[in-house]
Amino acid sequence: MRAALLPVLLLAVIASAMAVAYAKHQSRRLFIELQALQAERDAMNVEWGQLQLEQSTYTTHGKVEDAARKRLGMKIPETPQLMIQQP
Repeated sequence: MRAALLPVLLLAVIASAMAVAYAKHQSRRLFIELQALQAERDAMNVEWGQLQLEQSTYTTHGKVEDAARKRLGMKIPETPQLMIQQP
């Protein structure tokens, strides 16, 4: 009885050891992937901040007014051209 049980237990120990090695490998692989994704997230956050800063410089009053004058040919109306509407 003991002699028949020994190969089964040996096989179970080997299978368990292989499962532990596989799980450890998967854990390391997923951790490396996590670190890469976190680095990508951080780079995207930096880029997002730069884009927000760029957008804020393009939407300043002076830039908008300059674009309206040059590209659209707009100008501030003269006093006689103004009409005030009463509510």
